[in-house]
Amino acid sequence: MQLQNKTIFISGGASGLGAACARLFSAAGARAVIADLNNEVGSTLAQELGEQALFIQTNVTDEGSVQQALDSTRERFGQIDGVVNCAGIGIAEKVLDREGNPSPLDHFVRVINVNLIGTFNVIRLASVHMSKNEPDPQSGERGVIINTASVAAFDGQIGQAAYSASKGGIVGITLPIARELARYGIRVMTIAPGIFDTPLMNGLPEPARKSLEQQVPFPHRLGRPDEYAALARHIFENEMLNGEIIRLDGAIRLGWTHR
Repeated sequence: MQLQNKTIFISGGASGLGAACARLFSAAGARAVIADLNNEVGSTLAQELGEQALFIQTNVTDEGSVQQALDSTRERFGQIDGVVNCAGIGIAEKVLDREGNPSPLDHFVRVINVNLIGTFNVIRLASVHMSKNEPDPQSGERGVIINTASVAAFDGQIGQAAYSASKGGIVGITLPIARELARYGIRVMTIAPGIFDTPLMNGLPEPARKSLEQQVPFPHRLGRPDEYAALARHIFENEMLNGEIIRLDGAIRLGWTHR
């Protein structure tokens, strides 16, 4: 799928990986729909990108919110050709604290709700719209869905139980959904980023960031959001990429604990 004149719905599109996709896709001639809770940042980005961009305040965990956002996208641009799921949160918390008390269950539930259930919610509702698209006359393709997992799905560290579970769930749903939606000509892929310079990393002190950078075999730095966006664009354009998880991590394999 070439991005020119295509409409791409980007959850978590106001910042970080999602914003990088919105910028790159817009530059490639696509219509970028920025679906995010952050009204101020999302609206500013949409204004920056111009008439081919649209911000819709969206809560990915709420069925009505996502459905309204997708319907508004369809009304504005005619159809939905692709989805990039970037909405996500992270909570670093051990199962037992230093006094031996259990972590609050609602913290675990919240991460699962946003990262995993939110991703599935967007997939299931957006696939309805894409399944009704006219197929590409040459390939039969109707749409592309890209999800965001993490290397923590495979190499989760202490304190990442909720985050790793949510991202591992995204890894787990990729192939069965790709197999199911193949009949409609919809491809489903997942990117598992390593340590990227996103808002989730902003709270770390500089020494901690430097330590993480040195753990990346090459290059010795945090990943850039535009590198994620470049891979996402390639997935859209390469029809043979389907049902797979791609690690984008500079060959890092996380150790068992934080340094």
